[in-house]
Amino acid sequence: MNVRFAALLAVVAAPFISAPAHAADASIQVVAAENFYGDIARDIGGAHVAVISIMSNPDQDPHLFETTPGVVKQIADAQIVILNGNNYDPWMPKLMQAAPRPNRVVIDAGQIVNAKAGSNPHLWYAPATMPAVAKAIAAAFSKSDSVHAADYAANLDKTLAQLARISQRVGQIRDKHKGKAVTATEPVFGLMAEAAGLTMRNEKFQLAMMNDTEPSARDIAAFEDDLKNHKVKAMIYNKQVSEKLTERLLAVAKKAKVPVIAVTETQPQGLTFTEWMLGELDSLDKALDGANS
Repeated sequence: MNVRFAALLAVVAAPFISAPAHAADASIQVVAAENFYGDIARDIGGAHVAVISIMSNPDQDPHLFETTPGVVKQIADAQIVILNGNNYDPWMPKLMQAAPRPNRVVIDAGQIVNAKAGSNPHLWYAPATMPAVAKAIAAAFSKSDSVHAADYAANLDKTLAQLARISQRVGQIRDKHKGKAVTATEPVFGLMAEAAGLTMRNEKFQLAMMNDTEPSARDIAAFEDDLKNHKVKAMIYNKQVSEKLTERLLAVAKKAKVPVIAVTETQPQGLTFTEWMLGELDSLDKALDGANS
């Protein structure tokens, strides 16, 4: 934990260490670290839950998140907390420790899918992740509020039916484009690309960018060579993160007429999780189709 974060945490957490439960509020209080998990929780819980998502601005770089007293208060009040885990949101366990609550239920996506330490942390882009998390959320709601268990079960069925559309779309892209080479500035979309059977290049470069370290001159040159010599059919980039190196590569891709697909780490406002994923998959499919012409 860095000094600045620790100092702020000590100040803002103190008033909430013994935060009382919402005895007068019949809704299950849920806090999701990221808004896509919050979206699924809201779909399953319906009117019986009150969901707050901490990371919810698709225009904000998620790596620059800083906690506030309001965030600590929300976590202190939460009966159920949902996080990505796998070191993607390491601030969340720290905040829960600073604002404890008896019998709080924690749903950790990384633990649910048995993600290996150091593996790609963008777990929601793996088609199998969200259905597994949805089932865990429904189980937690039913255990906390058995009176409405039938509602949660029915909503879970509807949610799983929607999520199945993502796997179906991935299968269609795999059938059409399996084995095609793509590249990316960060590994945000990596698990989805893997599920679609695509060959991902420049992974060392992507890891360096994700970890805020400078890619080697060799890795940068290899990336640019892939674009200039059309060794890749498309380039994927995280439009939430503004980097001079990313802008440089976008310019190289544009000049080389390599299709570019923009993705985000945060669910865009006005879209459901399924709509968000399908939109990006449609863009990928169109780009790969265009690369064939």
